[in-house]
Amino acid sequence: MRTINAYLTRIMGSLLALLVVCANARPGEADGPQPVNLGAAGDFVLLSKTGVTTTGTTFIVGNVGVSPAAATYNTGFGLILDASKAFSTSSIVKGRIYAADYAAPTPAKMTAAVLAMEAAYTDAAGRTLPNFTELGAGNIDGKTLAPGLYKWGTSVIAPTSVTISGGSEDVWIFQIAGDLTMGNGARVILKGGAQTKNIFWQVAGKVVLNTTSDFKGVVLCKTLISMKTGAVLNGRALAQTAVTLDANAITQPAMSLPTPAK
Repeated sequence: MRTINAYLTRIMGSLLALLVVCANARPGEADGPQPVNLGAAGDFVLLSKTGVTTTGTTFIVGNVGVSPAAATYNTGFGLILDASKAFSTSSIVKGRIYAADYAAPTPAKMTAAVLAMEAAYTDAAGRTLPNFTELGAGNIDGKTLAPGLYKWGTSVIAPTSVTISGGSEDVWIFQIAGDLTMGNGARVILKGGAQTKNIFWQVAGKVVLNTTSDFKGVVLCKTLISMKTGAVLNGRALAQTAVTLDANAITQPAMSLPTPAK
């Protein structure tokens, strides 16, 4: 009887694990949860409520926005106000720079973008039935991460590297209750066709990308995103406080959209 009970317990455990994976799966061949819909926030590579500051030789591909902060909270850009007074340009930005105090329709555009950023953060933080919990006790250094929903009740660190491996349509959502820190020179490595637009880092604390680190993914941060000297970002930095830069290279990916319901 004990042998039968043990066998049934193993079967039930396997079925429960399968149900968790299926609950987070998407239609078709893609693995992982539905992507987070960025909405109007997807128009920006950098978006902040309180300001974006940069020093050194930074270069940004994509739009930059602040709201409800004014344009004066974008520092280090050498802003050149367009004749329309709806946006500025800069020699270090291949895109436009928007602020809440620019001419219409920019105030409405920025309000919509910030609301979408907050909604995206709430969506990512609210996903349930994680495939992986407390992986590495928060130290993901050297690990290879398959598509899925990951959850930590702690901070997360990657001192040297972490690999994200999966197909071009697969999705990763990382829920982090503390800070996210990349070490000096640390790298996020993509394999198997994994795409930056499908990688979402939801961080309740601050995000620190240390000197010369190479990071990939869409960062949805409740507080500060700080990029140290020479750090590189292929993705988006969407912060509900500030973004600070120091001689960084930042490039936006395409925007990932949820699969329509059938």
